[in-house]
Amino acid sequence: MKKYLALLIPLLIFPGCSKRDRFVINGIVNKPSQDTIYISRIDINTPVLVDSSALKKGTFRFRIKASEADFYQVGYSSSDFITLLAEPGEKIDIEFKDQALSGNYTVSGSKGSEMIRTLDMKLLETKVRLDSIETLYVKEPEASGNETMRSSLEQAYMDIIKEQRKFNIAFIIGNMTSLAAIKALYQRINENMYVLYEPRDLQYLKIVSDSLRKYYPRSKHTKALLSDFEKEYNQFFSSQIQRIADTVPEMKLNPDLKDINGKRVSLSSLRGKYVLLAFWSAESRDCVAENIQLKEFYKTYSRRGFEIYQISVDQNEEAWKASVKFDELPWINAREDDPANPKNAILYNVRTLPANYLYDPNGNLIASNLHGRMLQIKLNQIFN
Repeated sequence: MKKYLALLIPLLIFPGCSKRDRFVINGIVNKPSQDTIYISRIDINTPVLVDSSALKKGTFRFRIKASEADFYQVGYSSSDFITLLAEPGEKIDIEFKDQALSGNYTVSGSKGSEMIRTLDMKLLETKVRLDSIETLYVKEPEASGNETMRSSLEQAYMDIIKEQRKFNIAFIIGNMTSLAAIKALYQRINENMYVLYEPRDLQYLKIVSDSLRKYYPRSKHTKALLSDFEKEYNQFFSSQIQRIADTVPEMKLNPDLKDINGKRVSLSSLRGKYVLLAFWSAESRDCVAENIQLKEFYKTYSRRGFEIYQISVDQNEEAWKASVKFDELPWINAREDDPANPKNAILYNVRTLPANYLYDPNGNLIASNLHGRMLQIKLNQIFN
């Protein structure tokens, strides 16, 4: 009896372990146009072939080793496929109903893959509707000659795009803890237009980044999203500042203010160093808290060519001076000449405090509004 149990236990253990390190796909192709189906893992933006399966009476099967949730493409080629979001332990059933695999299919047994299908089918529907309007706009003689009809078609076209955008935003808000939200962030109407096309949509990159960093911290897709968010965030604020710079004389974007000792210091006098131009107020708790972090950064990098030029917008000069002395702020501490009309803060389009702008040794703006960890990462990139 003991010998029998000793043989039985491994048989019970090993099948259970195998399910946790792989997933299975069973598929049916009702109208096959080719003999082989392929599956590729998505390495950020690049499909990497994993396996292939010959179609036998329209059926196929994959058993794929996997250690975490990941994106996969299943189909005939890079132009005819569907996307899955598969996890270890899942048993996924797919049925392709048309010759074009991505046009009509069902998937079950994988919550992530079902969400991906929802996104893809909605976008496909939107593209079909947009194509029909484009056809009317281009081919119908009434449309080309009738200004009212053209305006109506243009409005209908934009309404469909806005509807798709709202759908993706609702999907993101409802599925922030799933990697499927990444798909919703990067879907495109066409080669030149993302579904999330407005500048303020950057906030959804941040929402999803923060969420997935908690739930999938080791995923390469999470890491790529965090990197992309940092890049987009910096580009957005840099473009904001550049637009301001283009509308005012360059010399005006050069603060020249009295420091805490009454000596005038200009920003341009610090050329040759990386300079963080920072706006703050002693009355702001966020600003005071950030100064504690800045002191650590300044201690680490000031000897290597890093300087901070901090401008106070405080109305009360004595309160400002007291705060600087109490917190022992070691960098250049200046104050707007007329805090009631803070010209420098206005020129830099400062809307909230704290705010900052990072300049390179040549006086070029290279980043803006980097705080905490994001500023630390940037300084590490520069000096290390």
